[in-house]
Amino acid sequence: MMILLSIFILIIGIIMLISPDTWWQITESWKSYAATEPSDFYIKITRVTGVFFQ
Repeated sequence: MMILLSIFILIIGIIMLISPDTWWQITESWKSYAATEPSDFYIKITRVTGVFFQ
């Protein structure tokens, strides 16, 4: 079970690091009708967080 959880967290970290736009689409885009893309700050913070997930 712990191996599956580790693999899941690793995949999330890779997505956050390589494609923060995709992560934003999955987690944040549905929260706002006005937002069409993530901010530069969101992209930077998501990449840093993705490094910590790995």
